[in-house]
Amino acid sequence: MNANPEQASQKISHLSSVQFSDAAMKEFQKILTRYDSKRSALLPVLHLAQDEFGWMSPAVIDYVAKLMDLNSAQVLEVVTFYHMFHKKPVGEHHFQFCVTLSCWMQGSHQMMKSTCSRLGIRQGETTADGKFTVSAVECLGSCGSAPVVQVNETYYENLTPEKLNRLIVSSKEGAPKIP
Repeated sequence: MNANPEQASQKISHLSSVQFSDAAMKEFQKILTRYDSKRSALLPVLHLAQDEFGWMSPAVIDYVAKLMDLNSAQVLEVVTFYHMFHKKPVGEHHFQFCVTLSCWMQGSHQMMKSTCSRLGIRQGETTADGKFTVSAVECLGSCGSAPVVQVNETYYENLTPEKLNRLIVSSKEGAPKIP
């Protein structure tokens, strides 16, 4: 079936609105020099795209596919395989609670429920002010220091309710940390 010309035009217009900044394009070119094939550079390019655009929207996936000489389905396969790529916008402080066995047995599910209650959201949601998102994720690979929560790119291990409280408070003040 042929696409409606208006829809095709809208898709092209939407795609053209997604473009790396000059600095990100320079980084993209630098990344490509580290690999024998473009396809091998897909993961670091996806990280770059997420850093640049905040999440992996359909337009970003299409843009990366075009840059990498892949089709959108090939890029989407990778984006959906890894939990580190956001399929929807996330808050400034993205609390990702490991819910795999070791963390679950150490209370991660209860800490996630408590965090959601405290922030007035459900798991998978973002606060109205865009500051916090709480997600459940599978194994963060830190079973020996369970329970663990990843806030943005930083792991907080051996979490206790008290440490979690300090982490939430410090995040509200601007920078997540456990003093």
